[in-house]
Amino acid sequence: MAKLPIRRYQGEVCLVETREDLARAQADLLEESVVGFDTETRPAFIKGVHHLPCLVQVATARAVYLFPLRRQELFPVLAGMLAATRVVKVGIGLADDLRLLKEVFLFDAVNMFDPGSIARRHGLEQSGLRNLAGIFLGFRIPKGKQTSNWAAARLSPAQITYAATDAWACRELYLRYRTLGLVT
Repeated sequence: MAKLPIRRYQGEVCLVETREDLARAQADLLEESVVGFDTETRPAFIKGVHHLPCLVQVATARAVYLFPLRRQELFPVLAGMLAATRVVKVGIGLADDLRLLKEVFLFDAVNMFDPGSIARRHGLEQSGLRNLAGIFLGFRIPKGKQTSNWAAARLSPAQITYAATDAWACRELYLRYRTLGLVT
């Protein structure tokens, strides 16, 4: 695994901060049948303390959209995407992400797909995103900004790249699984 090349998402990233950004994201999401999905949460370094998600990342074929959850006007678009039956939402550890996200806003989630559960069903013990990317996609994803402050008013370029890469890799995993016949 250590010999695999490191890859980061290099396409367009849209940090959804304006009505125009939101309209663009919504239009793109309506055209998709598969999106990568992930959330980021501010880390808690004290036992028993936890925080709610601060950011939702959604990867389409054209871009990755980052939705800062301090902006409540984003909630209806995210809820609509999560409830869309024709869109497969792909993410690692979805059950936990969705459970915590429901503490931020209400939604119904359908057509969710966790590549880790498929890997475990096929006998792979390595079911995290980084391991699955190495096994199925042939590259490593850097972990650098995993424990950074996702609640910051301004995300750093490194945080933006990290967040976009996770959502993008989830979508890529699903597409690879489909190619391999692991999903229909």
